[in-house]
Amino acid sequence: MSAAQGTHLPPLLVVAAALISADGRVLVQQRPTGKQHAGLWEFPGGKVETGEYPETALVRELAEELGITVARAALTPLAFSTEAGAGRLLVLLLYRVHIWSGEPRPIEAPTIRWVSPAELVGLPMPPADIPLVSALSRAGCADLLP
Repeated sequence: MSAAQGTHLPPLLVVAAALISADGRVLVQQRPTGKQHAGLWEFPGGKVETGEYPETALVRELAEELGITVARAALTPLAFSTEAGAGRLLVLLLYRVHIWSGEPRPIEAPTIRWVSPAELVGLPMPPADIPLVSALSRAGCADLLP
């Protein structure tokens, strides 16, 4: 029995964005020191608060983490993954975003970078992000563009 199956905690819902640039690159950010998986690369996003829709949470998180404005209508569901750990199940929803206002900058993360979907495969990432990288790599750049 996994740790998540042995608890009665509800799943932890987390949202993330694959921000796609005009040339097909994807934005990733590095996890800060002091947090779980510190130093690993991840898609920007965060936890969905109680009573919050996932899309609303992602719009909020992108403003807090990158200083950009994204309309809910600009979010397209792309993939999801699950990861059991820390006594509960994490459910990570990935959305494609190709339209936003402002220039992404690292506010909470030490650094951000733009990489091709193929380059994502070589980056060290948290376990829940890895299946999402596979989904992006399978889709290829052309399928990710609007």
